[in-house]
Amino acid sequence: MISTLPPEKNHRLKSILGGSAGNLVEWFDWYVYSAFGLYFAPVFFPKGNSTAQLMSVAAVFAVGFLMRPIGAWVMGIYADRHGRKSGLTLSVTLMCAGSFLIAITPGFATIGWAAPALLILARLMQGLSVGGEYGASAVYLSEMAGKSRRGFFSSFQYVTLIAGQLLALGVLLLLQATLSEGQLDAWGWRIPFAIGGVLALVVFRIRRGLLETESYQNAKSDGAPKSSGWLLFSKYPREAFTVLLLTAGGTLAFYAYTTYMQKFLVNTSGFSRESATLIMTAALALYAAFQPLAGALSDRIGRKPLMVGFGIAGVLCTVPIFTVLETATNPYLAFGLVVGSLFIVTGYTAINAVVKAELFPAHVRALGVALPYALANTMFGGTAEYVALWLKNEGMERGFYWYVTAMIGVSLIVYLRMKDTRTHSQILE
Repeated sequence: MISTLPPEKNHRLKSILGGSAGNLVEWFDWYVYSAFGLYFAPVFFPKGNSTAQLMSVAAVFAVGFLMRPIGAWVMGIYADRHGRKSGLTLSVTLMCAGSFLIAITPGFATIGWAAPALLILARLMQGLSVGGEYGASAVYLSEMAGKSRRGFFSSFQYVTLIAGQLLALGVLLLLQATLSEGQLDAWGWRIPFAIGGVLALVVFRIRRGLLETESYQNAKSDGAPKSSGWLLFSKYPREAFTVLLLTAGGTLAFYAYTTYMQKFLVNTSGFSRESATLIMTAALALYAAFQPLAGALSDRIGRKPLMVGFGIAGVLCTVPIFTVLETATNPYLAFGLVVGSLFIVTGYTAINAVVKAELFPAHVRALGVALPYALANTMFGGTAEYVALWLKNEGMERGFYWYVTAMIGVSLIVYLRMKDTRTHSQILE
C-alpha cells in the first residue's frame, strides 16, 4: 500500500531529503562521463589529435541526450499513472546498469569498434534514466515542498544535481592525487563508474521507502484523465511549448558554463587538467550554495524576476566572460569569471523545476515537466560541447559564445511574456 503524505513538517523534510539523495547519485553517474572524458577518450576511440578525440566523446555525450525525450515520455507517463515514487525507482535502476557497463567495457585496442558501440549503449541507457529522472524528481520535490516554501525546497534538485557533479570532480581530484597520470589513463578512470553503479544500488533501496505525494493521490482519487503525449499536446500545448522555450537558453547556458567550461579551461585557456578541475570544483561548490538562496528569494518576490534577471545578464555577459577567459593565465581570475557565469545562470537553475511543475495539473504534471524539457536538452544542452568543439576545430570558436547569447535571448522573450507561476500555480496542495 502506498503511503500518503503526512502533514508533519519532519515527514515532509525526510521525503525531500530522500528524494534529493537519489537525485545526487543519478547526476553523479551522469557527470562522471564528462569529468573523466579527458582520460578515457583515447581508450574508446582511434588515435588522433586531442580535439578530435574530445569531439568523439562529446558526440557520445550528445547521443545520450537522444534517449532523454524517450525516457521523459515513457517514464513521465509512468510517474503520472503509477506514482512519482515508482518513476524515481525505475530511473535509478537504468542508471545503475549504464554505469556498470562503462566500468567493465574493454578499450578500442582490445575489441575495436565494439568499444565505442558499448559506450554508446551505456549512454543510451543513462539518457533514458535521466530523461525520466528530471520530471519525476522535479515534480516530487515541488509537490512535497508545501506552498510557502516551494521555491526553496524544489531548488534542492539543482543543489543535488550540482553536488553530483562536485562529487564526480571530487573523485577525479582524489584519483589525480593518488594515481599517476599513466594509471588514470589506463584504468583509473573506470573507478568512478563502478562507484556510481554501487551508489545507485543503495539509492534503489532508499527510493523504495519514499512517501508518495498528496497531489498524485488526489489526482488518482479524482479519476482524472490518464497521462499521455496526446493529452499533453492537445490540452496543454501552450504550457508544453513554454517549458521547451524557457529551457532552451537556460540549459544551453548551464552546460556551457559547467560541463564544457572544464574542457574550455584546458583546451583554450591552457590550464592543466588538474588546475581546471580545482577551479571548477571550487566554483561549483559556491554555485550549489546559490541555489537555495535564489529559491527562497523566489518564494518572496516571485519566479519571474529571477528568470528575467538571468536572461538579461546572460545576454550581456556571456561573450565578454568567454572572451576574457580565452587568454586568462591567472587561476584566480578564471575562478572569478566562472563563478560570475554560474551566478548568472542561477536565476534559471534554482527555480526552473518549480516553474515547470506549477504550469501543469497533477494528472499530467510529470510528463509535462519532463518531455518538453528533455526535447530542449537534446537540441541545446546535449549538443553544447560538440558544437563548441566543432566551432573551435573550424577556427570559429567565438561563434559558440554568440550562439549561447542568442538562445538565452530567445528564452528571455518567453520569461518576459509568461505569468509568474508563484501566484498562478497549478499545484493546489
